[in-house]
Amino acid sequence: MTARAIRQFRGQRAYHAGAAAENRIAQDYERRGISVARRRWRGTGGEIDLILRDGEALIFVEVKQSRSIALAAERLNARQMRRIYASASEFLGQEPRGALTDVRFDVALVDASGAFEIIENAFGQG
Repeated sequence: MTARAIRQFRGQRAYHAGAAAENRIAQDYERRGISVARRRWRGTGGEIDLILRDGEALIFVEVKQSRSIALAAERLNARQMRRIYASASEFLGQEPRGALTDVRFDVALVDASGAFEIIENAFGQG
């Protein structure tokens, strides 16, 4: 197998693991009566993994998957938080109440076995 083929295989594996983690988290929110508005929404500033509706409020969720919950938590950095804020702001521009919409930013940490922890309002409102 060539180095390029190995990179492609790893990339596909990471993509599918990430998608599975996002599906698991979306199902948990839906089980609690919170609906999925968008998956992997992409704005000019970047992508938001999940955008959920809880009544009139929105929840922006960043899903981090790694071998352990602790390692997943280490994968979120300040640059990513700024990107999420910018993308959320762009998304809110499409909402009837705009920036006045109630919002929350959650982080979902998923380990290799599929166990997860959701941290609500993980980094507040920027």
